[in-house]
Amino acid sequence: MTESLKLSGNVLPKRLLQIASEINQAGGSIYVVGGWVRDLLLDEPSHDYDLEVYGLDMEKLFNILVRHAKPNLVGKSFGIITMRIDGLNFDFAFPRTENKTGPGHKGFAVTSDPFLSFETASSRRDFTINSMGIKIPEMELVDYHNGYRDLRAKVLRHVSAAFSEDPLRVLRAVQFSARFELDIAPETQALCRKLPLGELPMERIYGEFRKLLLKAKRPSLGLEWMRKLDLLKYFPELESLIGVEQEPEWHPEGDVWIHNNMVIDEAAKLRRIEYGEFDNMALMLGALCHDFGKPACTVFSEGRWRSPAHDVRGEAPTRAFLARLTNESALVETVVAYVREHLKPAMLYKARAEIKPSAIRRLALRVDIEKLVRVARADHFGRTTPDALAREFPAGEWLLDQSRLLNVLDTKPKPYLTGKFLLSLGMKPGPEVGRLIAESFELQLEGELADVADAESWARARLLE
Repeated sequence: MTESLKLSGNVLPKRLLQIASEINQAGGSIYVVGGWVRDLLLDEPSHDYDLEVYGLDMEKLFNILVRHAKPNLVGKSFGIITMRIDGLNFDFAFPRTENKTGPGHKGFAVTSDPFLSFETASSRRDFTINSMGIKIPEMELVDYHNGYRDLRAKVLRHVSAAFSEDPLRVLRAVQFSARFELDIAPETQALCRKLPLGELPMERIYGEFRKLLLKAKRPSLGLEWMRKLDLLKYFPELESLIGVEQEPEWHPEGDVWIHNNMVIDEAAKLRRIEYGEFDNMALMLGALCHDFGKPACTVFSEGRWRSPAHDVRGEAPTRAFLARLTNESALVETVVAYVREHLKPAMLYKARAEIKPSAIRRLALRVDIEKLVRVARADHFGRTTPDALAREFPAGEWLLDQSRLLNVLDTKPKPYLTGKFLLSLGMKPGPEVGRLIAESFELQLEGELADVADAESWARARLLE
């Protein structure tokens, strides 16, 4: 152990310290491990506890835990027991060895062994900053691999050659480097460049993207590491942004890759816990994908760099990119809508003297305007124009105000006219009912029918024609 550090027991729940004392009395030992230790040393909040138990068999551990709450045996072969006590999650596990037996993420033989040493068990963790443990109830930091040193030096370093057995660790390096703003050690970079991502299933890749986009203050740091580690070849829609020119008047910051990285960091500032994971992920993916159409349509014309229809052209590459990450159709459709419509706030604002309210109503049919403005705001601030540097986005504020006045800010317009009303007038069920509702809805969107009474009067007159 290279570090001698004594911590206060006050940082752990009293019930956990009590369980630790009982494990010690039974002849075992227990450590808090992994991310909780790292986060404690970084003074970051962490609410889930990963624990490793040594020197006891499964039956003895189970008999101790059952006195405190209902244990859930996740899998005997993995030696993991989960519990929820006082609103907190605890995972009790025995140390284990993993031996590579074949290709792919499932090509491992996993064996739990409660009589391994902590030094041996920790040597198979991915990074030194995740290899530390706190022995409880003594509250002593146990650090055989210089994790605390690396954490203070802000360096991400692999623990051993076992790192290469799981290619997912390359993406873990990317998201950890961004979340904690760490440099990646040169020897770890070299290993990362050799590991193929092609054998990983989409859900594992998406899991690391999710952590990068939802937990990092500056996700662009992770994207830059993806570029440096030659990972963008697996994500050609991102790689194609590099070197795509932009008109300096509108984008003095540089090419599309630079702009996109700035936009994703601006979007991260707009995340809110109250939005929920779906909306936050849609925001971040919308920002990440918003200019995917530019590589295919950017041209130098009449002395300027232009990307005509890049909003519409962005749909296909966005779908291709997301198809390799998730099959969550609602999320995909939401992100695609943001990409197609991300220019609308600025376009409508520029033409505000001429446009009709119907343009805003029709936009509300296609996308949630309030959420779209978040993506457009990130796009606007992700550049170095004077108004962006001044944090001014009048187009967004104007569209929000207009949408609020039209009652479509966060709600799609719905037809005033209903099939039930038309049937009450004597119409027979059939296609004609739908056609009449659609016709009245068009008039409603154009502002020619102001409310339900207007629509019903119009319907009566139509039926008398």
